[in-house]
Amino acid sequence: MDAPLSPTAARQRRLTNGGMPHEQPCVMPTQSLLHPPAAPSLGPAPLRVVAARFVLIACTLGFAGLGCYEMLGIVNFSQMTVLQGVMIGFFAITLTWISFAAGSAIAGLLTPPRRQSSGDTRIHTRTALLMPVYNEDPTRVAAALQAMAEDLARLDAAAHFEIVVISDSTQANAWINESLAIDRLRRALRQTMPVWYRRRWRNTARKAGNVENFVRHWGGRYDFMVVLDADSLMAGDTLVELVRRMQADPRLGILQTVPTLHGGATLFARLQQFASRVYGGLIARGVAAWSGNEGNYWGHNAIIRVDAFATACALPLLSGRKPFGGHVLSHDFVEAALMRRAGWKVQMAADLGGSWEEAPPSLVDVATRDRRWAQGNLQHSKVIGARGLATASRGHFLIGMMSYLSSPLWLALLAVGFALTLQANLIRPEYFSEAFQLFPDWPQFDAARMTRLFIYTMAILLLPKVLGMLHSMLTRATRRGSGGIIGIISSALIETLISALYAPIMMLVQSQHVLEIITGRDSGWKAQRRHADSTAWDEAWRHHRWHVACGLAIGAIAFSLSPTLLAWLAPTLAGLLLAVPLAKLSGSVAAGRTLRFLGLLRIAEERDAPAIIRRRDELVSQAPPAIADGLRQLAGDPRSRYAHIAGNLPPPAAERGQPDASRLTAEHKLHDARSQSEALEWLDAAERIHVASDAQLLEQLAALPDR
Repeated sequence: MDAPLSPTAARQRRLTNGGMPHEQPCVMPTQSLLHPPAAPSLGPAPLRVVAARFVLIACTLGFAGLGCYEMLGIVNFSQMTVLQGVMIGFFAITLTWISFAAGSAIAGLLTPPRRQSSGDTRIHTRTALLMPVYNEDPTRVAAALQAMAEDLARLDAAAHFEIVVISDSTQANAWINESLAIDRLRRALRQTMPVWYRRRWRNTARKAGNVENFVRHWGGRYDFMVVLDADSLMAGDTLVELVRRMQADPRLGILQTVPTLHGGATLFARLQQFASRVYGGLIARGVAAWSGNEGNYWGHNAIIRVDAFATACALPLLSGRKPFGGHVLSHDFVEAALMRRAGWKVQMAADLGGSWEEAPPSLVDVATRDRRWAQGNLQHSKVIGARGLATASRGHFLIGMMSYLSSPLWLALLAVGFALTLQANLIRPEYFSEAFQLFPDWPQFDAARMTRLFIYTMAILLLPKVLGMLHSMLTRATRRGSGGIIGIISSALIETLISALYAPIMMLVQSQHVLEIITGRDSGWKAQRRHADSTAWDEAWRHHRWHVACGLAIGAIAFSLSPTLLAWLAPTLAGLLLAVPLAKLSGSVAAGRTLRFLGLLRIAEERDAPAIIRRRDELVSQAPPAIADGLRQLAGDPRSRYAHIAGNLPPPAAERGQPDASRLTAEHKLHDARSQSEALEWLDAAERIHVASDAQLLEQLAALPDR
């Protein structure tokens, strides 16, 4: 029989129910992709949404149609070969994709954001600030949550919010650090806001399953939940306004903010946050304009009506094997589509600020993250045909898929162009195609027209950036925060140049991801590295050496065939040949600081950081350092041991006749050990988790001599 808990641990468990409030379940039926639920109609789309969609479609088809017409003229349509036809097909898809981005930017420019007034509505609901974590840095998570709680208290709104941290951490050390960080957070906010914490024992369905588990067991306690990410930060004014808008519209199911990037120190992070601030806002405004009530959800920094989520968003298992089958990875797009299918509005609050997240620190980190995102978006190919979905919801799925398919399409376009050059140089042309022909069929290639088409394509590609720059120059806060008109132009030129060098690298990275997914390789679930001081040379070489090899091979072949071809490929080859030093530079804090010192790639938060960001950073600097060995800390400090055990739900009981082998071996190792050091050396990762979860085993470890 297991030994009883210590008196203090038992008393805390009775008081706090293991770190969570008493359960208030929600019924959450699993949704079917074949049988949509009966749903009330929201009526026709508003006129402003119809106008934005017209602008989007007209620009997309107009830009792409004109480019394809020019391409057909270049290759002489009447004498087009099969290989030329394939090239035109890839070109048409690629040009349509970049034309769509340009059309969204134009729609954002021409359609002012819909300003939804909630008036001075008094808050009468309860909202969970829901923070899912997975082997994250708990210091930054707790600091962000405390800063948000204090900002809500400043507005006298803290009584209507509760913090809920739901953990999927699988490493004992990460888990113990989380428990102790949440204990400090709970004590810091004991007069401000309740703080709850729950770690799952089984990580079913990853983040989506974590949120679903919370809703099933505790969703009945809350009217709304603001879903956050580990790097999320939201101002109190924004949180209050989100709640007011949800209260004002009882059919509003999801309201998504547009998070802006901030806090980046490396070159790559600063590139992304500048682009997010100067270009991204206009494109997001365009997406919000043409989406209307059929918007999207990005998985964080959004408020969700809990009862609507429970009735409409329990995700089904997808048929087939991984990576396309199984649990839904990019759950947010699917949840938004199912919410809209059930008759709820899904909107984007493009007019609200005060919503932030952080950028990946390097090229290596963004490539690692993109592997899972690529799989999740391509997995939507099994959802896009679900019955009852709104057309715009299917469009969001298609956009997500094309975000990754565009890279292999670009690669295929380059490959076909290369093949045409090889054909022209290595195969003797047949000038007289008929037996009796007076004049030869000379090969035709309109070089001047091809140059014009190249310039036209580049103009469409850069149009969203140009419009974003113009819009930012006319927006006082963005203009001042980015160094004025000269600062915006100078920074945009640098961002465009460096991004052009990174583009071919990402093309090959994402093409590899797509190939791995198509051939059945699953991405797994790895914790993100959100902060890094630098990228090591060996790490850059390991990830990008084959990109350099591709660049060398293509360059050598192009040079042997035609110096002109080499000149055309030079922009692409430059990025590939410099892939390793570019990857190293991407994670350089020194390069980021140099550009900041020169006033380049700046954003408003660097010039005048909002109070909530300053408070979060202050709390991070004051927090104690992370504990190197969590089990040793629990064994040596009774207060930490009490806080950890009392603040966690107990592990599920083993099924009768099926004891957990890791727990049994952990117990025997602790029994045989003669010191804490010996025991800790013997325990493997799974056994450490069991010791950290079990008051009896922790007491055994604590009873051993500390040597």
